[in-house]
Amino acid sequence: MATLDKAIIASYEKNGKRFELYVDPDMTYMYTEGRKPDLKNILVAEEIYSDARKAEKAKSEDVQKIFGTTDIMNILDFILKNGEVQLTTEQRKKKQEEKYKQIVAILLKEAIDPRTNAPHTQHRIESALEEAKIHVDPFKDGREQLNDIIKALRPIIPLKFEKVKIAVKVPSAFGYKTYGTLKSYGIEKEEWSKNGDLIVVVEIFGGMQGEFYDKLNKLTNGMVETKILTK
Repeated sequence: MATLDKAIIASYEKNGKRFELYVDPDMTYMYTEGRKPDLKNILVAEEIYSDARKAEKAKSEDVQKIFGTTDIMNILDFILKNGEVQLTTEQRKKKQEEKYKQIVAILLKEAIDPRTNAPHTQHRIESALEEAKIHVDPFKDGREQLNDIIKALRPIIPLKFEKVKIAVKVPSAFGYKTYGTLKSYGIEKEEWSKNGDLIVVVEIFGGMQGEFYDKLNKLTNGMVETKILTK
């Protein structure tokens, strides 16, 4: 557990009243990310403050009125889920990097170049993000930020978000081996021919085509047949 000088503040404000707790930065980060199942070793000081830095304690009647309890662990859980938590500089940077990677992954999988109908490379997407001077919000889910990011990217890099339907024929020798992979992409139609060949139709984002074909070719030693279905 962190010492008080290394602790961060978790806070909650309502009806003009502010409540603050000193918490361990690493344990808190793990808990809020869902990687820690309990509240053990999160609380650094067994006090509820109205201003933690000034060591001003919150009035017990205010605590009871706002939270319906004075149990500090119940209040800790509530604040971590509904309040605000400071992050260290390192944690903020890590969280920002995670959201950036999430955004790049979405663009790689779901966007294509409308001029070629082929996926963009990771280098091209990252270069465009840098050129557009995209600021990634570390506290907001990557997909929630996507609309504004796409608007900023479009003058730099052509983007089209479109799903494609692909017919796939897998030789009988590889049918059962590839079925799980095909199912993970979402099978719309399937048929097992009399000779044991597997024929399916899947619908995926255009940007996922390269990954999709690579997996099927590896599983079938390149003996898979595919065809993009026109609308």
